[in-house]
Amino acid sequence: MAKQQAISPTKNFFAGGFGGVCLVFAGHPLDTIKVRIQTMPLPGPGETALYRGTFDCFKKTLAKEGVKGLYKGMAAPIIGVTPMFAVCFFGFGLGKKLQQKSPDDVLTYPQLFAAGMLSGVFTTGIMAPGERIKCLLQIQAATGEVKYAGPMDCVKQLYRESGIRGIYRGTALTLMRDVPASGMYFMTYEWLKHALTPEGKSPNELSVPSVLFAGGMAGIFNWAVAIPPDVLKSRFQTAPEGKYPNGFRDVLRELLREEGVASLYKGFTAVMLRAFPANAACFLGFELAMKFLNWAAPGL
Repeated sequence: MAKQQAISPTKNFFAGGFGGVCLVFAGHPLDTIKVRIQTMPLPGPGETALYRGTFDCFKKTLAKEGVKGLYKGMAAPIIGVTPMFAVCFFGFGLGKKLQQKSPDDVLTYPQLFAAGMLSGVFTTGIMAPGERIKCLLQIQAATGEVKYAGPMDCVKQLYRESGIRGIYRGTALTLMRDVPASGMYFMTYEWLKHALTPEGKSPNELSVPSVLFAGGMAGIFNWAVAIPPDVLKSRFQTAPEGKYPNGFRDVLRELLREEGVASLYKGFTAVMLRAFPANAACFLGFELAMKFLNWAAPGL
């Protein structure tokens, strides 16, 4: 156990970045579907809903836009996610290190939760603008109105319209989503890693299926906490300027009034279907990159 606690934030940074790339490739198609379901317009009287559910949205997107449609807007998350996961895992490593009195200290689960929350604070600065751009690009593909040519064009137009605030719109909601969810994410992963480690073995020697299972379940626990603020954030970030003058309180009021509490769990199926494979891929990528870095640069 002591060996595992020697934390190298630098290695965490690089391995986390690689984990992030793995996560985007595995999870982006279902992310596109999640955002389209969360933001589809309410059908009028006598009209049918745009999508009946996750699988219907998947079928319609494939039929209309092919596989490429499922990977719409992926450039922004790849550019944003690589440094973001690098910073996220770095933040978690730092959070663990700050709470250790000596390098051999074994952290409790509440301490791991706190370290995870710190990583959520770290990532929001990168996450908020990336999410805003991603949501806008995913929406325009679904509605057919092409306003932005791509991620950079989207940044330029947002900046022109409302300055840096326009790009960072939804930051408070991103914090509300990511801080508790990141705590849950890392705590669950560490807990399952220990639970799945055979007697007398080190958690670093976990088998690939065990790492995939621990990572996938960490993703599910993370999103169980994150979905309600995520629904509010998707709504708020894609709404026309000035629609919600009081921020997320207005979004919450409108959602509860029009669609009830269940609407806070919109896109639940798509999120959970994506959470397991995407985060399993992320943690496997992280662990493999860590092993490689420990072998290639033991002194880093």
